[in-house]
Amino acid sequence: MSTIRLDIATPERKVYSDDVNMIIVKGVVGDLGILPNHAPLATPLAISILTIKKETEVIRIAISGGFLEVGSNKAIILADAAELPEDIDVERAREAMRRAEQRLANKSNEELDVIRAQSAMNRALNRINLVENK
Repeated sequence: MSTIRLDIATPERKVYSDDVNMIIVKGVVGDLGILPNHAPLATPLAISILTIKKETEVIRIAISGGFLEVGSNKAIILADAAELPEDIDVERAREAMRRAEQRLANKSNEELDVIRAQSAMNRALNRINLVENK
């Protein structure tokens, strides 16, 4: 079975590196399925769950934005953050979601950065969904 090399890195560490059969990720304009011999591609990524298929194994990773570059049977994801399910503290994610919801609900705060609060809420929800929907 053909493979494509996948490397995932964040500013802090290399999260994943292996030969895989398929990569499913959400770009900012929609879902992408990357197979071996895929045409060259570069795209920004949305906050989402990355799915990796390797033989009979399925690996899911929470991605918080970043970029995907594909070329010559190699895919590189440079993510703002990337977490495997076992690395996620669900209670911490729930607390982050509660704080973001409170900031969004407080309409009297003129300094509220709505986009930042929505992004924080989306990141927290993405992490929770990864752990709870294995």
